[in-house]
Amino acid sequence: MKLVVGLGNPGPRYAATRHNIGFRIVEYWAAARGIALDEQRFGGRFGRGRLPADDGALLDVAALTPLAFMNRSGSCVAAALAELPVEAPAEDLLVVFDDVDLPFGRLRLRPAGSAGGHRGLEDVLSCLGSRELPRLRFGVGRPEGAADTADWVLEPFSQQEQAGFGDALAAAAAAVDAALLEGVRPAMNHVNRAPASSEEDPLQ
Repeated sequence: MKLVVGLGNPGPRYAATRHNIGFRIVEYWAAARGIALDEQRFGGRFGRGRLPADDGALLDVAALTPLAFMNRSGSCVAAALAELPVEAPAEDLLVVFDDVDLPFGRLRLRPAGSAGGHRGLEDVLSCLGSRELPRLRFGVGRPEGAADTADWVLEPFSQQEQAGFGDALAAAAAAVDAALLEGVRPAMNHVNRAPASSEEDPLQ
C-alpha cells in the first residue's frame, strides 16, 4: 500500500491559509481518485482506495490528513504506518506540505532530506526516526520586505494566487500520481521541471 499524507492545521481558522496547502492537495487528489476521507483513524481523516496504473493493475493507496496541529503531525503518521500494510515508508509514503522557499505553485519532489525548517515535516521525521521519507513541496512564496514568514503562512492566498489555484492543485495531484505510480526518482524528472517561461534552475 502507498500512503499519502497532507500536512496542515485543523479547524476553520486555518482552512484557507498557505500553511494548509498540504491538506488541500491531498483532499483534491483523494476526491479526484474517488477516495473518501470519511474515516476518523490514527488521529486524522483517513480514506483508502485504488489507483489504476498504465498496465491496468490497481494500486492500493490511502490518504491521511492529521488532525493534530502541524508541529504534532508525526505521531499520527507513525500510528498509521504501524497498522497499515505500508511495506517500505522510504518508498511507499509521500508527505505533502507548503514551502516558502519556492514561488507560488512550484512543485519539488524529493526522496529524502532534512526538514528545511518546516516544523510539521520535522516532527514526522523525528517520530519515524529517519530522513529517508519522500516528500512533495508546494511553493507558497515569501512575503515582500521584512514580513514574518510565520504570519505569512497563516494568511490566505492572495487574489492573484487564487486565480491560478485550480491549475496548481491539478498539477500537484498529477505529481502525487506520478510519485506513486512511477516512483519518486523517475517522477522528479518532470515534476521538478520549471515552467517554460521560468529561467530558474529546475533542480534548485
